[in-house]
Amino acid sequence: MGVITDVRARPADALPALIETRQATVGVIGMGYVGLPLAMLFARAGFGVIGFDTDQRKVDQLNAGRSYIKHIAAAGISDLLHQGALSASHDFTRLAEADAVLVCVPTPLTPNREPDLSCVIKTAEAIAAALRRGQLVVLESTTWPGTTREVVKPILERTGLRCGEDFHLAYSPEREDPGNPRYTAADIPKVVGGVTPECTRIAATLYGAAVPRVVSVSSPDVAESTKQLENIFRAVNVGLVNELKVLFHRMGISIWEVIEAASTKPFGFMPFTPGPGLGGHCLPIDPYYLTWRARQFEVPTRFIELAGEINTAMPAYVVSRLAEELNREGKCLSRSKILLLGMAYKPNVDDLRESPTLKLIELLREQGAKVCYNDPHIPRLHPTRHYDYDLVSQELTPDALMGADCVVIVTDHAAYDWEYIVTHARLVLDTRNATKEVGHGRERIRFA
Repeated sequence: MGVITDVRARPADALPALIETRQATVGVIGMGYVGLPLAMLFARAGFGVIGFDTDQRKVDQLNAGRSYIKHIAAAGISDLLHQGALSASHDFTRLAEADAVLVCVPTPLTPNREPDLSCVIKTAEAIAAALRRGQLVVLESTTWPGTTREVVKPILERTGLRCGEDFHLAYSPEREDPGNPRYTAADIPKVVGGVTPECTRIAATLYGAAVPRVVSVSSPDVAESTKQLENIFRAVNVGLVNELKVLFHRMGISIWEVIEAASTKPFGFMPFTPGPGLGGHCLPIDPYYLTWRARQFEVPTRFIELAGEINTAMPAYVVSRLAEELNREGKCLSRSKILLLGMAYKPNVDDLRESPTLKLIELLREQGAKVCYNDPHIPRLHPTRHYDYDLVSQELTPDALMGADCVVIVTDHAAYDWEYIVTHARLVLDTRNATKEVGHGRERIRFA
């Protein structure tokens, strides 16, 4: 287990041996959906870990052994606390205690869809204030290629310490998939690219102590680009099936049946599914970091931008389909009560980040509809970066379902009983093909 001693007395080249003997202390900045699992990963691997966050509430909850993320069990946090492997702090001067500092802070967009690196910059400045010889700093936040070298490195070198000589700097993209029990942080290979070969070697040594495979690449730029490719690959393909969904609906063809049939091909095809829009921190945001960077090189990124336009338009498409189906029932959207099922951006989590349901509420209210929601994982909506709705989850009673002019399935949580929902609802608009196995009442189901 990592032990914090007089760290400033350690030799500058001591880190590899400290990692090997698990005496290195790991600091993780940002105790959110990415940082907390990462901190727990290293704590379970035998390191002493300090989790840093500017949110005192998160720090207090962690130090009390409580979890504020639904899919992360409080028992796991409590066990690591009792072992002395994990603690949390709001005091960033304690970064000097860490031998390795891993940065997992938000990288959102500005209102003009340009990169907002303010959190990365502030964090780099906080690290610089405590930086000492021999430390390793790794940025994990998704960003544009070149950020580690062009933004983080100069801030750290203002201290007079030299990257590759006095301290080590690398980039390793986060690959966290919240709520996915099949792939956890302990199972996913880590890509690592350092500013110098020695930076890469030391960063790879650290991650190799906690994950089954480390993929070393030639530079942080390559590692940053790897994350961009992973996200853009998904965003473009989701944009494609979203566009086909609109076309096939006009043609009277089920996109879901087409995808299922195409998936029987054992080569050359990978299924992606459409939906009401993209959510989470990655797909709706990260591709725009590369389009912004590409403009500096005077290279158009038409595929990326087109996919972004299509995916961003999906909530409006859902509202237009909803209006069509209500009109067929002789009802007007402006006077209808709409019950939205699922606020989280993906199934079985409590993650509201960039959820398309938040945009749906805005659009529906603009049309004069009365909106309520149910989500078994989110009992009350909390403020997000763009939205602040004072709404609480409604119980899914027969009266609640029957009282809505339309029930819109936005997130297909496993907790939902689709037979029960269709039985009691007047009209169902399914954006996820969640009702595919429902055997009765299909005349009340529509798709968007």
